[in-house]
Amino acid sequence: MKITPKQLYKRQTTLAEIGEAGQQRLLQTKAVIIGCGGLGSVAAVYLAASGIGNMHMVDYDVVDASNLHRQVFYKTDDIGKPKAEVLADHIKQISPFVKVSFSTTAISKNTVFDEINDYDFVLDCTDSLPIKYLLNDACVLKDKALIYGSLYKYDGYVSSFNIKTSKTTYGCNLRDAFPEISKEAIPNCSEVGTLNTIVGIIGLMQANEVLKLVANIGKPLTNQLLIYNSLENSQFKMKLKKSFTKEMIQQIFEVENYVDANCLVQDETLLISVEELKTQLSLQAESRSFQTISVIEDTHAPLPFEVDAKIPFSKFDDISNHIEQSQNIETDNNFVIVCNRGILSYTATQRLKEKYPKLNILSLKGGITNY
Repeated sequence: MKITPKQLYKRQTTLAEIGEAGQQRLLQTKAVIIGCGGLGSVAAVYLAASGIGNMHMVDYDVVDASNLHRQVFYKTDDIGKPKAEVLADHIKQISPFVKVSFSTTAISKNTVFDEINDYDFVLDCTDSLPIKYLLNDACVLKDKALIYGSLYKYDGYVSSFNIKTSKTTYGCNLRDAFPEISKEAIPNCSEVGTLNTIVGIIGLMQANEVLKLVANIGKPLTNQLLIYNSLENSQFKMKLKKSFTKEMIQQIFEVENYVDANCLVQDETLLISVEELKTQLSLQAESRSFQTISVIEDTHAPLPFEVDAKIPFSKFDDISNHIEQSQNIETDNNFVIVCNRGILSYTATQRLKEKYPKLNILSLKGGITNY
């Protein structure tokens, strides 16, 4: 059945604040979605259905079974397929008047400007802290509006950063809220878990910010960060004051590498493979040659094997104290650190090795998801 834009957007154009003129502005708007997971898939689908005329999806990841509970626009048949491609195909089916494209290249300092240059709005739907700062800094340098979204367990965060407020001035950006990238490894949803509904709520809020800004209605989250808690259904708006100029961010951009720990090449000498760990665990009854320590945040989460200690990565000092209390720390004891994907465990292993150079310690390569 052939439909027209007038039919498709009828309920929206009926709103006096939008009307035909507002709908035309939406159709002329270009948005790029960085990250096509829980936030990105929701924001992209609703923006497309609202009539954003040109959309570009960026995500290097593929659909995994563990994604499906919150990334609801993917199906079991999509497992193993590139997220950006699957999402782009879905949008083409529901929004025939939207021009859609996709990229499966990981965003980096070398590629970020190529990905955002042609678009009016950049939606940060990533779960990587360094990449969030990369997108923020790039948008400031290129005078792009950045619609920010992030999650932590039951909480969500939304803001409209770097919004033009006059001919020459722009609103606050991420660094006005949090000036520096945290040097600590911060667990993402794969490590600490997340409730699927908060993901959908925040993704919808990001889409809502774009619609308000394009249609010039309501009060966008400019110069403020909204913090939403899904358990209490509470909202708090943190007011922001502009303190980082474009010149300051240019200086930061020139020296910062924005490297994500998920993309780092790990030192093989600090790793133990799943196969080797299975072999060692099978021999453990005969010869207890090492201790296993889980640094997964949820200490009640089931594990595929019994560990000697469960200490959250966020309590790193407790991990260090546990090891110090072990006998003959400098020479005899061996330790294997495990987490879900092998990122936090590797970071913990590196830090412990720096603190105790003679310590025999390894991180489970790829984490228990590959066990």
